[in-house]
Amino acid sequence: MVERVGLRARKKARTRDVIADVAISLFLTHGFDQVSVSDIAATAEVSKPTLFRYFATKEDLILHRFADHQGEAARVVRDRRPDTAPMTALHRHFRAGLDRFEPVTGLNDQPEVVAFHRLVFDTPSLAGRLVQYTLDDEDALAAVLDRGIEGRLQAAQVIAVHRVLARTNWRKIADGRTARDVQPEAVADADRAFTQLRHGTDDS
Repeated sequence: MVERVGLRARKKARTRDVIADVAISLFLTHGFDQVSVSDIAATAEVSKPTLFRYFATKEDLILHRFADHQGEAARVVRDRRPDTAPMTALHRHFRAGLDRFEPVTGLNDQPEVVAFHRLVFDTPSLAGRLVQYTLDDEDALAAVLDRGIEGRLQAAQVIAVHRVLARTNWRKIADGRTARDVQPEAVADADRAFTQLRHGTDDS
């Protein structure tokens, strides 16, 4: 019985991945507004009802990649060592992402990643939905910091810093530079930003 449940879960995950990969490929080729849900379902060889069981909206077909990182800042703070301050943990986590050239940091020059970010940032409906993701991250981080209005302000600053750093890195790469060329500047920008956060907040 357990094996059947595991197999069912793996099949569902594969179906979800296929639908999402097909959707992103179509969006990158034709543009978000030019591709319909019917086009995606037909190409993925699933019915529209099946597609909507996995993705509630058309925007979710592409923004699920951001959902993989939702609540990440809150998790970093919650799981940090007792002797590590919140801003220090968040700073180290972002720096580690830069070291790994993670797409979420904007420091990734794979053509599909660059095009994916351009699609999201330049499509109003996607950019608007992405704002909600950041607000949810802000709420989650504020809850973990648990410092009332001070915690909410700190959480808002952290999420804004992540957004500004990632978009700054992506823009430099979108303008034709390589990730390795941009990396020293990205590290310096992150260090400067988190230093400002520490000096502007009670990092106890």
